[in-house]
Amino acid sequence: MFAMFALSAVVLIRMFLTRVAAVKSGQVKLHYFKVYQSEEIPEKMLQASRHFSNLFEAPVLFYVICILGILFQEGRVFVGLAWVYVAARAAHAYIHLGSNRVMHRMRAYGLGWLVLTAMWLLLLWHQL
Repeated sequence: MFAMFALSAVVLIRMFLTRVAAVKSGQVKLHYFKVYQSEEIPEKMLQASRHFSNLFEAPVLFYVICILGILFQEGRVFVGLAWVYVAARAAHAYIHLGSNRVMHRMRAYGLGWLVLTAMWLLLLWHQL
């Protein structure tokens, strides 16, 4: 869970830096940040903002299953799956904030969902 927090922090810093650069270059007026509406926003800024928001969507289910895994004392397989999930999310962030090749990004995102589903099914299986 700390690794996911660290990934979120890195993306937050990236988002902040892209926003500062956009304001300094004059691509975005500071007023934009009052209501987050404007005609044209730099793509890199939108990517970083969207990715940061995304880290508070599906990963919430990861945090929940990790807490449940701790409470129910899941073993090494569960922990291994958690690390694979974090790796998939890190790959997704790297692709999305870098080359942004959609097919590669979809694969990383899909892998994350498959692993997250496996974590939930493993916990369910052990509780039956």
